[in-house]
Amino acid sequence: MDRIELKAAITVDDAGTIEGIAWPFGSPDRVGDEITQGAFAKAIGPLPMLAFHDQAETVGVWETISETAQGLLVKGRLLVKEVARAAEIRALIREKAIGGLSIGFATKKATPRKGGGRTISELDLLEISIVAVPAHPGAVITSAKSVSHNNEGIMPENEQQTAPEIAELTTKMGELETTIKGFKTPDMSKIEERLAKIEAKANRPDGDKNENTDEQAKIERKAFASYLRLGNQTPADEAKALTVSNDEQGGYLAPAEMGTEFIRDLVEFSPVRSIASVRSIASPSVKYPKRGDGTAAQWEGELDDETESTVKFGQLEVAARKLMTFVDISNELLADSGGTAEAEVRLALADDFGQKEATSFVNGTGVKQPEGFMVNPDVAYFANGSATVLSADSLIKMMYALPAAYRNRGTWSLNGTTLGVVRTLKDGNGNYVWQPGLKAGQPSTILGRPVVEAIDMDDVASGKFPIAFGDFNTGYRIVDRLAMSILSDPYTQAIKGVTRLHATRRVGGRVIQPKALLKLKMATS
Repeated sequence: MDRIELKAAITVDDAGTIEGIAWPFGSPDRVGDEITQGAFAKAIGPLPMLAFHDQAETVGVWETISETAQGLLVKGRLLVKEVARAAEIRALIREKAIGGLSIGFATKKATPRKGGGRTISELDLLEISIVAVPAHPGAVITSAKSVSHNNEGIMPENEQQTAPEIAELTTKMGELETTIKGFKTPDMSKIEERLAKIEAKANRPDGDKNENTDEQAKIERKAFASYLRLGNQTPADEAKALTVSNDEQGGYLAPAEMGTEFIRDLVEFSPVRSIASVRSIASPSVKYPKRGDGTAAQWEGELDDETESTVKFGQLEVAARKLMTFVDISNELLADSGGTAEAEVRLALADDFGQKEATSFVNGTGVKQPEGFMVNPDVAYFANGSATVLSADSLIKMMYALPAAYRNRGTWSLNGTTLGVVRTLKDGNGNYVWQPGLKAGQPSTILGRPVVEAIDMDDVASGKFPIAFGDFNTGYRIVDRLAMSILSDPYTQAIKGVTRLHATRRVGGRVIQPKALLKLKMATS
């Protein structure tokens, strides 16, 4: 299968019924790609309806998919009663915050188009997403039967006509392009043949090195190399040769010969999600009933009165906290990078959000962020017996200090530095307490229990807590209210030529059974 590509039109009523043009025929999209009629011949419903191409956010289903002279017409349903995110998407469409469709597909047959892009004649349609800015400007929501601003339940007449007018113009553009392509004379054939020869000559590795374009490319490459070394101290005469992306963003576009691969710093975060219990919620928080001490039954004689027992009940609330930020990207950079710049920003946001939430699961204060299991005061600690030297005996005693039910499901959590120390420890028989996994994919163990490497744990030092052990699935709860949502806003900063990406994540975490966990303290008591 070829790489999945995202291309971009919609309507929605109160029941969630939605219609649109997923791809208009007869004109290319923003990057020069054109999909011909017939390419969607194998596309049939139902297909998943996603929000912003996020596979974790399925908000409905496309039931009807058909090709017409105008384009690919689709009709489906937003699951507004079953999926909370679907109701949010419907509200955004009503307020015109979003209004486009974008298709995800794998190319099967395509040919290059003169001037850039491709003509795609066959593809596999994988999904259709609701987006703010579609790849094709003609891919829009065609009607919105829901409540509108005129308080009469219908759209203003001029808004109802917008999509049909777009579709009509798109059809006329396609007819005009077909007419132009069909006009060919002997003279045109000769011109095309001559142009083909010139193009072939220009593409040769040893072509004419005196051409102005080649000379300009050399100047730009030299200037860019100077910019990489000197930054803003680059001489003015060389800076003039650079292609400017956006001065406010402080960037220049790399010459064509520069690599397109981004060199990224490694982002590490603690894998708490892999060992804790994770739940999805549809409200700002979730409350769990909690029982305190058990009953006070006693052995009594034959005529003795029985004693009363009191059982304490309460509630434990796990709230979903909000993590958010925004990033501004130059519109010129978005257009010139072919989507690479936006993809890199989205990747950077995902890395940052993942790192922030993982850190809070370990050491979060619980104020405006999840509570970390190392911070909870009800999680008991076991004294190592020495403030500086970690011992195998302490690990063995710590492990067996937990009740058997939790111990037998326990997992060790420690950072890489501490793990390096633990790997040198031996028990009384001279056996290493750490053992590697015997099979691929099997975790390493300490005293027979699995190990996870959590970068946010303390190093071995006096008074620190470098190791935690216990049944995290029972002891720690993570609740997901909203997966990371990225809203593209090309409007509010349009006067600066900037698109703003708003990123939001709502997640909570808290210790719900502190007796299932135990932490090691580097201290004598």
